[in-house]
Amino acid sequence: MRITRIGVTGDGGSHFDDLEIELADAGPIGWLSAAFPASSVAFRLTDPGYDYDWHRAPQRQLIVLLDGEIEVEVTSGEKRRFAGGDVVLVEDTTGTGHRTRTIGERSRHTLFIAVPESFGNG
Repeated sequence: MRITRIGVTGDGGSHFDDLEIELADAGPIGWLSAAFPASSVAFRLTDPGYDYDWHRAPQRQLIVLLDGEIEVEVTSGEKRRFAGGDVVLVEDTTGTGHRTRTIGERSRHTLFIAVPESFGNG
């Protein structure tokens, strides 16, 4: 399963890269990853006009879009869109951060899962 990571560049900017989460055949229940520790979970509802200028992630966390669509921009100018079901690992807790805006005219539901440094590193 592929997710997107937003990381910090050597000069304090931000960048995208992709991270593959390994899944194993678990028989009739489908394909599962290994269990990963998490320290907190938060839910959020944002209004359709959400447009958050440059900001850093408050902590290393997985962002799971439950519905709606966003566009995220990193300091190189690259932009990516994410929609319901997409997962983003944000690690840019230092530096310039990234920009986020809602696409479309509907409210958006998001799940935030705080993860330790070990997530995605092996």
